[in-house]
Amino acid sequence: MFSSVVPYKNQHYADLKQNCIRDKILFEDPEFPATNSSLYYSKPIPGRVEWKRPGEICESPHLFVAGISSHDLNQGEVGNCWFVAACSCLALKPHLWQKVIPDWKEQEWDPNHPGNYAGIFHFQFWIFGQWTDVVIDDRLPTVNGQLVYCHSKQRQEFWSALLEKAYAKLSGCYQSLEGGNTGDAVVDFSGAVSEAINLEEEAFYNNQQKQDKLFDDLLKVFDRGGIISCSIKAHPGERELRMQNGLVKGHAYSVTAVKRVRLGHGLLAYFKNETIPLIRMRNPWGKIEWKGAWSDGSEEWSKVGDAERGNLGITVEDDGEFWMSFTDWCKFYTDADVCRLMNTSKISIHKTWNEVVNFGSWTKNSDPLLNRCGGCANHKQTFLQNPQYLFDLTKEADEVLISLQQRDMKIHRKYGQGENLSIGFSVYRVELNRKYRLHDLLTQSCVENCTYINARTVFRRKVLTQGRYIIIPTTFQPQVLGDYMLRVFTDVDSGCRELTADKPQIKCWSSIIGYPQAVTHVYVHGAEGLQNQDRTGGADPYVVIYCEGKSVKSTIKADTLNPEFATSGVFYRKKPRKPITVQVWNSNTVKDEFMGQVVLPGLPTDNSSLQKLQMMKNNQEKAEGVISLRIVTSTQLTGI
Repeated sequence: MFSSVVPYKNQHYADLKQNCIRDKILFEDPEFPATNSSLYYSKPIPGRVEWKRPGEICESPHLFVAGISSHDLNQGEVGNCWFVAACSCLALKPHLWQKVIPDWKEQEWDPNHPGNYAGIFHFQFWIFGQWTDVVIDDRLPTVNGQLVYCHSKQRQEFWSALLEKAYAKLSGCYQSLEGGNTGDAVVDFSGAVSEAINLEEEAFYNNQQKQDKLFDDLLKVFDRGGIISCSIKAHPGERELRMQNGLVKGHAYSVTAVKRVRLGHGLLAYFKNETIPLIRMRNPWGKIEWKGAWSDGSEEWSKVGDAERGNLGITVEDDGEFWMSFTDWCKFYTDADVCRLMNTSKISIHKTWNEVVNFGSWTKNSDPLLNRCGGCANHKQTFLQNPQYLFDLTKEADEVLISLQQRDMKIHRKYGQGENLSIGFSVYRVELNRKYRLHDLLTQSCVENCTYINARTVFRRKVLTQGRYIIIPTTFQPQVLGDYMLRVFTDVDSGCRELTADKPQIKCWSSIIGYPQAVTHVYVHGAEGLQNQDRTGGADPYVVIYCEGKSVKSTIKADTLNPEFATSGVFYRKKPRKPITVQVWNSNTVKDEFMGQVVLPGLPTDNSSLQKLQMMKNNQEKAEGVISLRIVTSTQLTGI
């Protein structure tokens, strides 16, 4: 995540600052000038705007006054509560904000060395998988001497206003920050993985078991440095509508604490060990708070001892920060963005992940085999033309995290564009030996689908069993172009990689050793009525598919005479008249026992439906049990 940093617009902070100090001038950024074009593209600011440097706004300006705090920020005129909420979360995480605000001590105003002040600052953002250094000058838009946009409570503090300007530069202008997603900003601050949770749809409020699990998940995320935000869905005309309970619709809140709070007073509280799950939020406006249970000054706080209240830092003032019970939070908020900082360290006491990052594009080509913008699975003729990524799970079961992110489009808003594409992905369990692109869906099962949405990121968590899988990232409609980043997290290395070849390559020695004439897909569903192998009357069977010296083997199915194998293989056959053999074996500590087999011609004219076949011994003697399988053969190597 902490890769090398690239300069935005090829502007190198150290060189530019050194030149300004040498020439005794203050930096003026030609890439983001102090003009209306940097402010808006269609919505002028009311009042006469003057661009002023911090020293012209107040005496003795500073980046930070008494440190950095989530209470520092207040939203300005632009509707970017989502960004301000992300900044509030950022302020709670020193290991993150010190990356976003690099060299913060060096960038601070130094009254003892005024000659080092050059009116230039820089900030770093994780943009589409790359840490990017953004340089700005410190001219800020004001009206009547007051900052128009994000500002700190302390008039002398400017870190939030300057950070916002750098982010606006990335987005083309300040107006482009109107409307956005807190999770996206957090990802840009950290390289985290963002998961959007629909609290309303999942109905956590009405399901205590799900609610408890969600709280445990959020507590773990928060304690491990993650960032959480939330909002209440607003219908048209309800944006930033204040509800009677004090919450605001269509407004982003930052979560500043997730706690199990101990109830009771004195020693009795420790012996009873009774707790309640609470969550603390902050309104980016710096005012307007929740009025219900556990709000500032509510009677519920009488249930909590003085020591515990002191630890929680309870203040009774309208500062925009407030506590709620987790149950009420699930009831009144409709959406949450959970941003996990993925621990990819090789050595750690906490859960670590193996991460693979792939960059790709949805591109158009008249050749179906080269086209990579086939749309979602509704478009059956073109769906498999999309990019395909293969990964393997070697554990019996493993939790897989998949994040598909498209490029940020806000910079195009000033040109009448800038809307996110509707994107999503599907995950298919495929043949254990597949190494070429899928061209048809036969028995490959879809194990995960995500709802297509015009969000910058779509994310899924799924526990999958051992096997080989393919991820197909797509746009909703075909023929839509764009760039994406696919991140896959597993417990151990999955070898995730893009499949680019459609079939085996023709090589210079192919004329000598031969080249495949047909491709066959074999899927073994299972077996029934196998012969007892153990004294207890059971068996530990597995299946092996053999074809031209190559094989695919299933996992062992313990203690069953009716195993479900759900195992498949794909074979590129140089000798298509040579049959394919499917054998069932019983696993033993000393020596595995042969239980029976079926021999398949594997011809294009064979029955391709699911069929049940009697198992035989090697000498054509019938064996106990039948195998259910499906076999499909094509002389077109791109047919399967």
